[in-house]
Amino acid sequence: MLVNALLIIAIVGVAFYLIQRKIKSNQQKAENEGKVNDVQVDDKTYTLDMMIKFTKKRIDEITKVNLYDLGLSEEELKRRKDKKYELKKALKGCTYGDVNDKKYVKELIFDILSKEYGVDETNVSKAIPFDIPSLLTPQDKYDIIIYMYQKEFGYEAWNTIMKKYNLATLKFVDGDTKPCYVVTPEEISDIYEKENYTLTFQDKLMVVVQRIYQLYKGYSSIDELRDQNIDGISGGVSGLPESFLSQVAQTDANYLTKVMDHKVPRSCDSIWIMYHGVSIRMAFLSFGNESELKRVCQNIYKYNNPGQLSDANGYKINEMKDGSRVVVVRPSFSESWGFFVRKFDVQRATLDQLIKCGGKDEAIALLTYLVKGARIISLTGEQGCGKTTMLMAMIENIYETMNIRVQEVAFELHLRKIYPTRNILSFRETETIAGQEGLDVQKKTDGSVNIIGEVATDEVASWMIQAAQVASKFTLFTHHAKTFPDLITALRNSMLRTGVFNNELVAEKQVVSVLNFDIHLVKDFRGNRYIERVTECIPVEDFNNYTFDQDKEKTLEGKFEKFADNATRYFTKQTNKEIFTYRNIMEYQDGGYVLTNRITDANLRGMVTNMDDNDSESFREFVYKQWGIKLNDRGEIMK
Repeated sequence: MLVNALLIIAIVGVAFYLIQRKIKSNQQKAENEGKVNDVQVDDKTYTLDMMIKFTKKRIDEITKVNLYDLGLSEEELKRRKDKKYELKKALKGCTYGDVNDKKYVKELIFDILSKEYGVDETNVSKAIPFDIPSLLTPQDKYDIIIYMYQKEFGYEAWNTIMKKYNLATLKFVDGDTKPCYVVTPEEISDIYEKENYTLTFQDKLMVVVQRIYQLYKGYSSIDELRDQNIDGISGGVSGLPESFLSQVAQTDANYLTKVMDHKVPRSCDSIWIMYHGVSIRMAFLSFGNESELKRVCQNIYKYNNPGQLSDANGYKINEMKDGSRVVVVRPSFSESWGFFVRKFDVQRATLDQLIKCGGKDEAIALLTYLVKGARIISLTGEQGCGKTTMLMAMIENIYETMNIRVQEVAFELHLRKIYPTRNILSFRETETIAGQEGLDVQKKTDGSVNIIGEVATDEVASWMIQAAQVASKFTLFTHHAKTFPDLITALRNSMLRTGVFNNELVAEKQVVSVLNFDIHLVKDFRGNRYIERVTECIPVEDFNNYTFDQDKEKTLEGKFEKFADNATRYFTKQTNKEIFTYRNIMEYQDGGYVLTNRITDANLRGMVTNMDDNDSESFREFVYKQWGIKLNDRGEIMK
């Protein structure tokens, strides 16, 4: 018994000792949580590669630590759980383009480097040679320039640089025979010399932090540029793809040497921005290698989990957290990895800001009355000419009493950001819900105005015709047609290909019957955007103008002549049937807008009857001033 008692006492004592030791260890961990052992310093300690490794490891430790093993109080446990959750959320959100999450992660990296890794004024220049300008790469100089400008101008920094140094101009580059839009490394070096910055330690460390962030969680070289207020940015769209290099290596070793010496650009050196309607190559920026371009492509489209980008599904269309549209492509669907980010400046989406030429007042008034008059309107033009932005601006003139329903392939318009008090709901296609099914649901949601983001496929064209006929009071949509007849033909052919109609004449007649006006936008080679024309579609009335008075003829020849005349008219109508005509109501001439023809009586009546009393009166005054026509309150012409 005594032996057993002694054994029990010994076991309890050992257990108590181990528990005490564990508690002490946990307390020590709690005190040191957020700290690391002294960094072993050598020649490579403060290089970017070593800092990135340390940052990744440290953040991984913070997010994976088991807080329940630290013996924390309930209050401290809750505080650290919230902090851990916030960090995990920020690490996820920053990869979607959330600038607030990005700022949070960068602040954490700044603290890790300055407080734990030991970065100070004496060693920060080992990462980037701030003190020796001749050793700075174009990427280094750009990072410094954009950081300093952002301190003063925020997201207008790059626009300010472009305007100040007149970078958006055509120029010749060595080896090219024609001028192009490009920002060269030499221009970045000149800007850096002219600015002649004196950087503080905090400035230097923030530049290093940004470089670490963009290689760790950001979008590589385009990370800061993507956040700027530009029209868009793309990568992997020029230069030699990796697949081509492997083929060349077997046949032309000299050519491959030129590529390796950066004399011939690769696809990973391809970064382009859309600035005021002009595509400009950022020759001073590069992803460095194909794997970095691939990493960016695999991350930039991931917001809201749109599915996997795979060889079987070689493209993805999605939006980013800030509302930008992103398209990503990969081999074997495309010859190289590539992405296209299109940004929509919702802050500037007003007609007054978009229309700036002579005749501005008349042009704005005409577009305003077309929308208030509930006309079915198409906005046509090439890519990047401003169709979507113009559509956003026109929506401002839709009456507040009208509910707006939007059907898109991917969310682009984000109208509720611009008009948060309006009754607006957007729908899009998903992998399980087809666009037609979405449109059927939309018909049951008390919508007054239907907006189709982009009519780019036959199916979407079918939605547009359906929506214009039965689903809403009127419809607005965009299309890529070059001329008005092309628009009618394209929509007609879409109706035929989708099987909605089998007869060309019937299909075309349906298209003509629903379309009232076309606003065609143009972007010239200098990037200037303007409305080339506003065209009215005029359906041709099919009057029965046959005569049946052959019985009145007394001679056989007379009867036969009358019958032949009717037969000729009938077969002429069947074989050469004109379904519509069109005319331009407004045109862009000599740098300004001119009203060239008046609106037809039918549309005048329809517009007046759909306006409220104040707008109806002002519209009638506008019609009288422009075309000398007096309308009554029903839109009828007064004699």
